[in-house]
Order: sequence, then structure tokens, then C-alpha cells
Amino acid sequence: MKKNLLAGLLISAVLVYLALRGLQLNEIVREFKAVRGGYIPAAMIVIVLVQVARSIRWGVILQPLGKVRILSLLSVSFVGFLAIVSLPARLGELVRPWLIAANSSIGMTPALGTVLVERVLDSLMLAILFFSILLFMPLPAWFVQSSALLLIVAFALLMAMAFMIFRRKDFLEWVDRFCRWFPQRAAGRIGRLIRRLIEGFQVISDYRRLMTILLLSLVIWLMNAAVMYILMRSFGMTLPPAAAFIVMVVLMIGIAIPAAPGFIGNWHYFCILGLGLFGIPRSEALSFAVIHHILSVGIVVVLGVICLPFSRFSLKELKAELGESGGSRAEGTSLRR
Repeated sequence: MKKNLLAGLLISAVLVYLALRGLQLNEIVREFKAVRGGYIPAAMIVIVLVQVARSIRWGVILQPLGKVRILSLLSVSFVGFLAIVSLPARLGELVRPWLIAANSSIGMTPALGTVLVERVLDSLMLAILFFSILLFMPLPAWFVQSSALLLIVAFALLMAMAFMIFRRKDFLEWVDRFCRWFPQRAAGRIGRLIRRLIEGFQVISDYRRLMTILLLSLVIWLMNAAVMYILMRSFGMTLPPAAAFIVMVVLMIGIAIPAAPGFIGNWHYFCILGLGLFGIPRSEALSFAVIHHILSVGIVVVLGVICLPFSRFSLKELKAELGESGGSRAEGTSLRR
């Protein structure tokens, strides 16, 4: 944990330096003063709707594993999102699966599998939408190549998950052969974890649910782009809606980098990088990044804090849970509250 925190702080410090390099404080203050505040409430409403839509989508992915009450789903999701922005190096991604195991009959490892499905489908939808934008707007070759790599990786992972589900018997036979290279106890743990993990991939085999998830993903990314565009208007940027989506793609790539809690540094630097593609001055881009960051992370924190009393978690308990042999305690029963 401490090593992850130190590594994240180091990465964030470098990115903060790159974001601030060459800028004058008076330039940044001038850009803040020019912001039209009337757009801010609209952006905040859309950000809240994004968090609700993300929670509902996760609920659909969880459905093959078990039923979760909508209030529990929202509470667990909001606290989980709070953990993602509060813990370093993306460690918060483990909190949602742990909490859903505490609030339902769903085990932690299968729930972690649903988070992997969520991330793969997010990446796939993001890459598909990006290449749709290319029909209307030319972009640097390096950016197109990076996005093509994202598409290839996301599609390959989705196909791998589909293979694990549709050819489960063949895959598990391969896993058993692989596990023979390890001591018996370790082999048993690895085999159990993999079997439980791929249970979380079940939604891929359900065509209707998969289409629902993809539709929700489309809505979520369009709303995220809408937040970008609304804030661009508040800064008086005369950029097309497609530019908002491109900046969003750059930002999503940036915050995927494990860094300090709250995405400090990578959020700001990659916002500057994305807006720079459209000739926006760095001082204005940094001011935009700061406001976008405060609104996005601030709303996640507020929603999470509101729900925290109903879904309390302890890092000490989470660490102990992950240390259980094969994750056995998290697999079949709810945790004591």
C-alpha cells in the first residue's frame, strides 16, 4: 500500500510539473475570472446522471450472478467510486466487488469479474466512438494509432472472455494443466480463483443484456462528452461537439495511469494535452482542467460520503479479505457488518 502510494505520488508530481511548466499565475487567474458560471449547474446535473447510469449498468452486468436491490446497488456503487478517487494506483477498483459481496449473495471474485467486463466494454465503446469521430475530424497519426491499439486490446480481451464462457470446459482443462506446474496448495487457490472470476463474465453470453449494457455505455460516454462540451462553452471555446469527445478520450487514457488519489496531475496534464490538439492555450486549458476536475471528483466524493454510513468499509478488513485462501470467505456469504 505504501509503495503504491509513493509511486502514485511520484507520477502525479511529474505530471503536475509538466502541467504547470511555463505558466504564470496571473494568466491562470485571468482565465478563471472569464468563466461563465451559468453553465456550471447543467454540468453538475449531467455528472450526477453519469454516476447513476454507471451504477445501473453495473447492476445489469451483475444480474446473472444474483439480484441486488437498487438502493444497495447505488449505495455500493457511489462508495466504490469514492474509493477509486480516494485510493492510490486504482486500488479503489476492489472496493465495489468487496462491498457487493457484503450486501448480497454474490461473491467478491465473481463481482470482480463483472468489473473487468465493465472496463473492457467501456474501452471497446470508447474506441468505436472515437473512430466514428474520425469521419468528421482529422487527428494526429500518433493519436489514431494509440486509439487503434486500445480497440485491438479491448476486442481481444472481449473475445478471450467470450471463449472462457462459451468454451468453459476446454478453458478450465487448460487451467488445470497450467496449475500442475505449481505446488498443490497454490494450484488449488489459482484454480478456484479463475473459476470464480469467470463466473462474472456470464453476461457476455446473454445477448439481450449485452445489448442493454452497450446501449448504457453509449449513453454514459455521450453524457461524459456533454459535460466536456458544456464546460467548453462556459470558457467561451468555439469548438465543435466532436472536440469534446476527443478531449474526453485523451483524458480517459490519462487517468488510467495509476497515480495519486484524486487523479491529481494526470487529469490536468492530459486535459491540457487534449485541448492542445485544438490550439487552446495552456493557461486556458489548465483552468478548464481544474474546474472539470473539481466538479467531477467533487460530486463523486459528495455522493460517496452521503452513502458511506450505509456501506462502510475498512481497508484493514479489505486487506484481510483478499488474504483469505482462494478468497473463500468472500465467495459464498455476506460479510458481517
